[in-house]
Amino acid sequence: MDRRWRIGAVSYLNTRPLLLGLERSPLMEQMELIKDYPAAIAQQLLDGTIDMGLVPVAITPLLKEAHLVSQYCIGTEGEVASVAIFSEVPLEQVTHLYLDYQSKTSVRLAQILLKEYWKKEVVLCIAEEGYIQEIKGTVAGVIIGDRALKARSQFKYIYDLGSAWVSHTGLPFVFATWIANKPIPSSFMSAFDTANEFGIQHLDQVIAAIPPIQQVYDLKQYYSKNISYHLSVSKRKGMELFLSRL
Repeated sequence: MDRRWRIGAVSYLNTRPLLLGLERSPLMEQMELIKDYPAAIAQQLLDGTIDMGLVPVAITPLLKEAHLVSQYCIGTEGEVASVAIFSEVPLEQVTHLYLDYQSKTSVRLAQILLKEYWKKEVVLCIAEEGYIQEIKGTVAGVIIGDRALKARSQFKYIYDLGSAWVSHTGLPFVFATWIANKPIPSSFMSAFDTANEFGIQHLDQVIAAIPPIQQVYDLKQYYSKNISYHLSVSKRKGMELFLSRL
């Protein structure tokens, strides 16, 4: 092979099962792995500075060329735990909502659910770093990823966006999946998916490699119950429905 593929991956805990086998795979000789938060990886794929990324599905319509290249994703079939609206008061009392700056898909999902499921109007606020400290009184916030797992012990009211979507549509939800902005050889992707599968089949090894200070939630439950990694037919239907709402 005469090139190294530039591949972006989300740096959250939810990607650890996918990345464990990948980082141990001989494929690392054929690729450069870049880790960042979802919105940043998405922008890199849009800019063409990476060839493929585990990116928010909401950016799919923005890509000039989008190839869904893998059988794996970051999805959920119910409560996702790490994507939610957090508040000190019930949702019906919320007047303002911060939208997590690290997110592309989850903030759009929150807006769809507010309109269609909760039928609630709020003032949407653009969040910056440190915005979680501003979630108080009637001001709520969408928080995603590892910070959301930590926030579960800090706020009285948690509205899980995965659960709400499933209740609203009857379909699973896909937050991110491997998307390329150019064709990727099938031989590479076959080996890539095999590497993705390794960590899913060895969750004890995944969890053992995570420092205890980062384990603010039951990771066994998170990886086996909350997050669902296989891009099934029903998840594809859920993803298509979400994209049609954008």
